This record gives sequence, C-alpha cells and structure tokens, in this order.
Amino acid sequence: MLSVGLTGGIGAGKSEVSRLLVECGAVLIDADRIAREVVAPGTPGLQAVVDAFGRDVLAEDGSLDRPRLGAIVFADPEKLAVLNAIVHPLVGARSRALQEAAAGDAVVVHDVPLLTENGLAPLYDVVVVVDASPETQLDRLIRLRGMTEEDARARMAAQATREKRLEIADIVIGNDVPLERLEERVREVWTDLTRRAHTPGRK
Repeated sequence: MLSVGLTGGIGAGKSEVSRLLVECGAVLIDADRIAREVVAPGTPGLQAVVDAFGRDVLAEDGSLDRPRLGAIVFADPEKLAVLNAIVHPLVGARSRALQEAAAGDAVVVHDVPLLTENGLAPLYDVVVVVDASPETQLDRLIRLRGMTEEDARARMAAQATREKRLEIADIVIGNDVPLERLEERVREVWTDLTRRAHTPGRK
C-alpha cells in the first residue's frame, strides 16, 4: 500500500486532480468530507464545536452553519486553532480507519487541504502538491465559486504560502494548464505512484 498526501492552495484544482486519480484507480480519503461527517448533527464533534463557539454557529435545523463559523475562525487565528484542535484528531482517526480497510496493494490518496499548515507531510509515503499561480487561484475563486475578491484573498492568505507547499512536495502537478494537459500529467503521476507502490523501500 502506498499512502499519498494530496494538497494544494484553495482554487488550485486539487479536487479535480483527486477526481482524476480516482478514475485511474486510487482509493480516495477526502479530509474535507470527513471533517463534515465528524461534526454532523448528533456527533460528539458537533457538541464540542458548540461548547467552544456557542449555539450561534448552528443553523435552524441543528446542523453546523459552516459559513458563519468560517467567518469567525478565519478572522481570528486563535479561534481557528481551537476549531482545528477539535476537528483534526477526529478526522485523523477516521482517515486511519479508512486506510486500514483498503487493499494491501492500493494507492491511497489522502486529500488534505491543510497538510502543509499542520505539518502532516511525514505521515505519508509521498506528498503530491497541486500548484497554480496566485493569479489563477484568484480568478477561479471569483469566477467559479462566486467569491468577492476580498474574501478570496483572505482565504488564500489564511493558508500556507505557495513556497511552503512546494518545499514539502515529492511530486508537483502544475495546474495553470487546460484540462487536457492536466489529465495527461495526472496519468504520468499515477504511473509513478503505482510503480512506487510495488517497489520495496520506496520512501
């Protein structure tokens, strides 16, 4: 089994790369999706978030009001740290359980947005970084996600720098390119990953 950490800045196209890797045959463990699951209604995770931030972060139906919570934590590093301390251990435990359930020869891709920020690179056999220029990121966030420029820049600034992400990369997938070229690059990377998965002492 090969454990792959996949990361990239917001708007870099990491979700598209993870989709393409799944098409190639990867087992995907999506940290964002798990992060939503561990704070679903009725979970200890949601109760811990409410205890820390108050009932104002709940929507009318009792679920987590993610935009409201996001507005609180992205403006305050200390509050973001509190949220991370609640959610990250829960996500880590669930991710490990899913990896252990995968086949012995699988390439398991962990889609982890904050891999760089949280110093998680050593947990994986290989770290793949999806890289795009800040101009490309900003354009995608405004054009495709409907963010204001101010919000987009704030979200980008809250993450690790491009340079910090590239420092931890074993493999870089550049995504300032058309989809066809991205698909070609992902196939190249998949060939590399499957080779590593079957090579003793790959790390």
